[in-house]
Amino acid sequence: MKALRNPSEERVLAYAAGNLSPPEAVVVAAHLALRPANDAWVRQLQAVGGEFLSDAAPTPMADDALARAMARIDTDAGEVKAPAPLNDMPELPEPLRRYALGRWRWIGPGMRVRDVHAPRDGDCRVILLEIGPGRETPRHTHGGVELTCVLSGAYATETERFDVGDLEEADPEVLHQPRVVSDGPCLCVVALDGQIQLEGWLGRLMQPFVRL
Repeated sequence: MKALRNPSEERVLAYAAGNLSPPEAVVVAAHLALRPANDAWVRQLQAVGGEFLSDAAPTPMADDALARAMARIDTDAGEVKAPAPLNDMPELPEPLRRYALGRWRWIGPGMRVRDVHAPRDGDCRVILLEIGPGRETPRHTHGGVELTCVLSGAYATETERFDVGDLEEADPEVLHQPRVVSDGPCLCVVALDGQIQLEGWLGRLMQPFVRL
């Protein structure tokens, strides 16, 4: 049986504590929606954290905290808020259906990308990446973090295979060339910091045209 590819313990703990960067948290949330067992574990971690908070010494509130809270309630009470519309991809895991999506952009033969309008963290943002069967990305490394969760299909690197729900963590030290090995397209959600860095002289020539 193939081993499941899960986030590192450090990322899971940071997610449970609410300390993970917003783009990475979106990708981890999509992974948890596809892996209920992992989601249950995160909820246990959050419950333990809540117990620690309940045992902590109370911290005094600001003098105007009540007034500001009441003012916020009064403001919200006067607004009629329509439910947030879902995007046009109902097949996505629930955490991703909360965000608007940009248009699809062609980035190479059999490859396209779509922005997810989720919170950014500096130059780290969230994208949907779809690659056709049998296609592969250029061999590349990364300017920063590249956190990828497979939503449909499957891809393989030189050393590992990633199926639906699997999560790959890459950084500037990782050099790889993902190739789609499923019969249909592979759709992934990616938290990407900066741009991928293409390898070799041909990669340097292609770099200006490969913008994710």
